[in-house]
Amino acid sequence: MGFVSKLLSIGSEKDLKRYAKVVVKINDLEDAYEKMDDAELTHQTELFRERFADGEKLDDMLPEAFAVVREASKRALGMRHFDVQLVGGMTLHEGQIAEMKTGEGKTLVSTLAGYLNAIAGEGVHIVTVNDYLAKRDSEWMGAIYRLLGLTVGLLQNGMPLDQKRPAYAADVTYGTNSEFGFDYLRDNMVVRPDQRVQRGHAYAIVDEVDSILIDEARTPLIISGAGTKSANTYKDFARAVRGLEQGEDVTYDMLAGGSKDKEPTGDFVMDEAKHTIAATDRGLKKIEKRLGIEDIYGDLSGQLVNHLQQALKAQYMFHRDKQYVVTNGEVKIVDEFTGRIMEGRRYSEGLHQAIEAKEGVLVREENQTLATITLQNYFRLYDKLAGMTGTAITEDAEFREIYKLPVQVIPSNRPLIRDDHEDLVYRTIDAKFNAVADDIEDRHEAGQPVLVGTVSIESSERLSRLLEKRGIRHEVLNAKFHEREAHIVAQAGRAGAVTIATNMAGRGTDILLGGNPEELGREMILSQGIELDEATPEMRADALAEAKEICEREREQVLEAGGLTVIGTERHESRRIDNQLRGRAGRQGDPGETQFYLSLEDDLMRLFGGDRMERLSNMMISADMGDDVPIQHKIVSKAVEGAQRKVENINFSMRKNVLEYDDVMNKQRQVIYGERNKILDGKDLAEHISDVIRDTVSRGVAEFASPEAHDGERDLEGLRKWVIELCGHSDAPHFEDEPYDDLKQQVLEYVEKCYEDRTERLGDEMMSELNTQVMLRVIDTRWMSYLQEMDYLKAGIGLRGLGQRDPLVEYKSEAFGAFQTLVDTMYEDYLRTVLRIEFKQAPVAAEASEEDASSLNEASYSGPADVDGDSGSSTLRREAAAIAADSAGRSPGGAESVVKTYRKSESGDPYADVGRNEACPCGSGKKFKNCHGRNR
Repeated sequence: MGFVSKLLSIGSEKDLKRYAKVVVKINDLEDAYEKMDDAELTHQTELFRERFADGEKLDDMLPEAFAVVREASKRALGMRHFDVQLVGGMTLHEGQIAEMKTGEGKTLVSTLAGYLNAIAGEGVHIVTVNDYLAKRDSEWMGAIYRLLGLTVGLLQNGMPLDQKRPAYAADVTYGTNSEFGFDYLRDNMVVRPDQRVQRGHAYAIVDEVDSILIDEARTPLIISGAGTKSANTYKDFARAVRGLEQGEDVTYDMLAGGSKDKEPTGDFVMDEAKHTIAATDRGLKKIEKRLGIEDIYGDLSGQLVNHLQQALKAQYMFHRDKQYVVTNGEVKIVDEFTGRIMEGRRYSEGLHQAIEAKEGVLVREENQTLATITLQNYFRLYDKLAGMTGTAITEDAEFREIYKLPVQVIPSNRPLIRDDHEDLVYRTIDAKFNAVADDIEDRHEAGQPVLVGTVSIESSERLSRLLEKRGIRHEVLNAKFHEREAHIVAQAGRAGAVTIATNMAGRGTDILLGGNPEELGREMILSQGIELDEATPEMRADALAEAKEICEREREQVLEAGGLTVIGTERHESRRIDNQLRGRAGRQGDPGETQFYLSLEDDLMRLFGGDRMERLSNMMISADMGDDVPIQHKIVSKAVEGAQRKVENINFSMRKNVLEYDDVMNKQRQVIYGERNKILDGKDLAEHISDVIRDTVSRGVAEFASPEAHDGERDLEGLRKWVIELCGHSDAPHFEDEPYDDLKQQVLEYVEKCYEDRTERLGDEMMSELNTQVMLRVIDTRWMSYLQEMDYLKAGIGLRGLGQRDPLVEYKSEAFGAFQTLVDTMYEDYLRTVLRIEFKQAPVAAEASEEDASSLNEASYSGPADVDGDSGSSTLRREAAAIAADSAGRSPGGAESVVKTYRKSESGDPYADVGRNEACPCGSGKKFKNCHGRNR
């Protein structure tokens, strides 16, 4: 893939030359726009839109639009776009990824393509990695857009719908990837068109595109609601797997029926590199004995097997303060790439509950998936997609294959003079950390700022303790202290500053040598006990002036000391993450150094280094090298890069696997969501009722009286009972045993008559509203049930590989069949509900207002509020009672309707929720126990 990627990138130099010619045109226009006053500059947007409406293409307007944005930036922010930033803007406009070094001003670059594409009026989405950056950039860059007469919207987690709608209606909307994705899912769960917030997917610019489209793409977005209750089972399994003995590391395939040359030992075996774990026969017997279960694999549902698998993973593969933290009695996931806590996100398939049981905190019940989509498929919804980051070229092949996004490397504004040293490799982890502490101490004393990157919270805290013993003042930035992230990173360039950051936490915040005067000025005001919003303009100005003087003085000191030094305490699994850390030093031509410290005991070296690392360790011992003596050689560095490539390939395969399975669901999701939106947008189901009735009757008759059936094989009584159950009338005729087509016609005429009678009773307007709301509820209920079935199917489909069958092919086949059944039965459910729902008039107090009635109707609906990741308590169970009441509330006479509803349980049993002494829902007037409940 690397070689193919290089071939595909051959034309990049040609593109840069083409962009350079356009830059000349933009520069030539600068004088003309400088002479305009603010009103004239703002008016340019209106002129551009008129030209676009007349058929002129955005490409033709690009030089003028970019020149206008540059002038607006100079006036609003005091920042003038560099020529290379103009090149970056063109790259974004053409739907590519702009790789620009850290500190090159990517945030400002986005305004160029953002403004040009906003001219079309279809909305531009700027996607960031967290809420802080979305808010900061919408306010900061928003000044440019507002000067040019455009509106700017902001999305934040937990924002109410009435604020999201105007945010999406704005010309440019800032928000996080998860917020955009979850809003898309929520929009396809609403029951009224005015509850939708998004207005399409025209153009998106993804900031830190590698973090969002690569690192986070392994985890799909899931909205879920309450599911089965099994907290005690998780606790039982957590106790049962404690204290097991790890056996010799053999492959999972061997356990699954492969070669028997080497029997596994111990109670379980684990392959950390491939993230697999399995109990051996010995361990399984031990676990079953502890649980009092005879045969875990005898459970046909597969749930006990899943409990076992997740309990083993939680106990032996997931570690506190590494993959997750426990705060306030709650297990929270730590993003392995950013070191930040992933608020509201939960591991799926019961793993999160298994970890909660292991840690002894409250086990939250399992959730049922209500809606889900991968980030890959969400962002492929956009007509045009672009991205920007400091590190993307190493993933060029994946960007091209998955997103059709080529990477364009943009030259830096000033030459890079950073000094990247060869890795220093120590034999033990202890020796490595001592060497890191020594290096930090020396640089700190010389006044040189140091940024230390670690791969886990555990490592950052270990180093922090070493520095405390030496009396070195420092800041720690990891998932436990993420609230101060922006401030800590902004001041990491001050003289003698020492900052420890988990991975490359703090992306999006520039490290300025000498410190950030704006941040320092704010800190000065707060140190006086004055809140920022209480400070006078004079106080702000004085603080900023003093801060600038301090930062300038310290900048000179830092430059003399050699600039910012970045130290890595371990190589990350991905070369790209290491490059992100390196990129924090040497911005905009500044001096700087980078140095990675490794040990042969590091996870990457241990798991993926192979026999070469073991031989190297033995050689160091044989040579009687002290633990404090490092090896520094290109051979070692190449071995490390080889190990990283190996992991990158594994991770790419995992992401691709997630996508391949979701691609199957994606086509089906588009069909379901498409039908939902047609209904919300006014599709009249009454016009299609003949087709619905005909298809439903055809399937019903074929089931009980197949055309291929011989004499005496037809179940006409069963057919009659099905019709009674469908229509809710016990007076259905006894159908005559006629030829198949004639029999079908009998049933068809009866069902059509039932529908016509219902329409006549309710009236066309109410029937239309009822059709819409019932169909939406049926689609939602069926789709949620279908998603649950697919979750179970996906969890166990991998075992088909043992029978030499491709699990993905098997999944596609079964998913197609299941979806066909879903579509076939969806309209039958809809028809059954519409024909059976009953209304009864009841008086309402005269003073009851329309607002009161609206509140009553809405009370029965629990919308998708406060949901995130694999968590949340929302569900779409809008009862037919609320649907009917909403319709009846608008009927003449001012009477409110009290509704007795036909309720269909999620299990598919129409009478499952009916009490024995309640009236039978079929409308017979009898008690349920004396009617349809007689034989239950």
